[in-house]
Amino acid sequence: MTTLDTWDRTLFLKISAGSAAPEALLNTAMFIATDAIYVIPLMLAAMWVWGDEKKRRLALFACVVAFVGLGLNQAIGLAWQHPRPFASGLSRPWLAHVADSSFPSDHMTVFAGVGITLLVGGETTLGVLTLVLGLLVAWSRIYVGLHFPLDMVGAVVVACLTCVAVSPFWRRISGFAPAKGKADLTEDRRLSC
Repeated sequence: MTTLDTWDRTLFLKISAGSAAPEALLNTAMFIATDAIYVIPLMLAAMWVWGDEKKRRLALFACVVAFVGLGLNQAIGLAWQHPRPFASGLSRPWLAHVADSSFPSDHMTVFAGVGITLLVGGETTLGVLTLVLGLLVAWSRIYVGLHFPLDMVGAVVVACLTCVAVSPFWRRISGFAPAKGKADLTEDRRLSC
């Protein structure tokens, strides 16, 4: 085991719920770990339905970044199988979950990808709120024994790299949209990570 693995496991044991975990905290963590993800599609749908053209393009760009990031996670999980904490015997699984690869976290990839995209697109408040909620989700998924801390760090790295990689393609594709003025094309150039 490497020093990084040792550090990851040690930090996990400090954060995760032990057998004496308060029931209220455990129930809160389980709720956040499973249900907070629904905020993302609701928020993006609201941006699409009630937003102007800029917000609609930004919502669509955030979806693309999240889905490409999830695809990369699947490839990483296939190439490098990293057992979840409960599969390693480090903790009890407080939530039922398949024992697939834990690295990187899909939940955190979605929150980080959407949050970063919103930030670079000028939706600072929504971006910050998304990232803060993502941190709560990261904590909760570690607390209930589904992920290691480095799974969350890896997810943020995947989200950042995805945003950077997708940006040039997004600018090229969105530049061909009909009825765009010069101001709209300038706005699309801002949508680069």
